[in-house]
Amino acid sequence: MDTQLKKGLIEYYILANLNYGDSYGYEIVKTVSSHLPITESTLYPILKRLETQGKVITYSKEHNGRLRKYYQIQQNGLESIRDFLESWEKVEAIHNYIKRSVEDE
Repeated sequence: MDTQLKKGLIEYYILANLNYGDSYGYEIVKTVSSHLPITESTLYPILKRLETQGKVITYSKEHNGRLRKYYQIQQNGLESIRDFLESWEKVEAIHNYIKRSVEDE
């Protein structure tokens, strides 16, 4: 997959993942990596940006004697997903146009 396209999709994939339930960094990496290869060094700046934008909040919870930082989607994050899905119809139209141009050859 093209790097720029992947970068554009990761944020929404992370938000959708959090819409299924709160999660922590390593777990998010494992889940997202099943469809889009991602490392923790890529994930954490995205999570920080989502937090700054008010799309997620964080809280800490003890796990095996250590504090683990969890991420929780917020209303702003859900609205962002909905906006993305509305925009995707335009992306699909472009995709179909490009696909037809190749098939017509």
